Amino acid sequence: MTEVQIKQLLTSGAFADYSESLELVETHISWVILTAEFAYKIKKPLDFSFLDFSTLEKRYHYCLRELKLNQRLAPSIYLAVVPIRVNAGGIPELDGPEGQVIDYAVKMKRLDRRYQMDVLLTKEQVTKSQMQQLADQLAHFHAHADRVDTPFDMDQMQSDFADIRQLNPLIAASFGQKAVEVINEAINFSAHFLQQHMSRFQERQQKGFIVDGHGDLHTENIFLLDEPVIFDCIEFSDELRQVDVLNELAFLCMDLEANNRIDLANYFLMAYLKRYPAIFDEVDQLIFQYYKLYRTNVRLKVNLYKGMQSANSKQSQEHMDLAIQYFMLLKKYLSSFTKINQRSSSASF
Repeated sequence: MTEVQIKQLLTSGAFADYSESLELVETHISWVILTAEFAYKIKKPLDFSFLDFSTLEKRYHYCLRELKLNQRLAPSIYLAVVPIRVNAGGIPELDGPEGQVIDYAVKMKRLDRRYQMDVLLTKEQVTKSQMQQLADQLAHFHAHADRVDTPFDMDQMQSDFADIRQLNPLIAASFGQKAVEVINEAINFSAHFLQQHMSRFQERQQKGFIVDGHGDLHTENIFLLDEPVIFDCIEFSDELRQVDVLNELAFLCMDLEANNRIDLANYFLMAYLKRYPAIFDEVDQLIFQYYKLYRTNVRLKVNLYKGMQSANSKQSQEHMDLAIQYFMLLKKYLSSFTKINQRSSSASF
């Protein structure tokens, strides 16, 4: 679909469940049209290095993939894949009965934004009992998720980590040259750490700790209702979704720490490990800490890109503010590894 057709959908009222109040939420890879009761997610016709939605057939495939994968954790939210047709008047119609199919949408039940976890965190309304529920749900999900036989790819992990280097000019302009030095230090540390603990990364894969998980487990993708609802898993890349459970947990814990809730992060992790043990020694603990550093790198990179690409100055500044927040957390994590290494060196004498 095109932006013109999206606007036609919004203004024509051409919905099977027509609502007088329609809202459009746009991300870098999709349009989401909100009615009073439902959300319709439409993939943009894009072709990036990490996803390909360039043809109608591919968008249909990934809509079906999104539905199937997300029904594992949110079966009552993800309802169907529906066609978008051009009706007799030449107007796009969502889930209409006849006409040429020009695209597809994932139809979801709309949830109340007030109960999204990131919103509740800002109001200090996230409780330990909710974190216990979330830990129980994820532990059960990971325990029963499909195991991944593909060996751990150290080179790919390092390539993903080092990818942020291409943003060094923006980092220097926004945060100063010393920030670039921190980024380069983090990249070098990552390469050393992966090489040092390669055998344990491989052992964890052989023991079944790399699973077909969620892949994007942060607070914006969780609703805290009577039971937690985890949604919007990654459907467009097996590589990004099929990860060590510690990688997945580290994303959420890092996000909580970025919101100054290390208490909730620690409580969640301990509750999860009681249900599904996944850390067995000091090396596993270090690997978990490394994954937090890795996920901070990812969030820093994403917000830098969004800040750079946003045409809205307010939104651009919001993303740059978040980028600063994640940069400071990355710097903190990197410093903690430096202290660990210093203690280890001292203990060897």
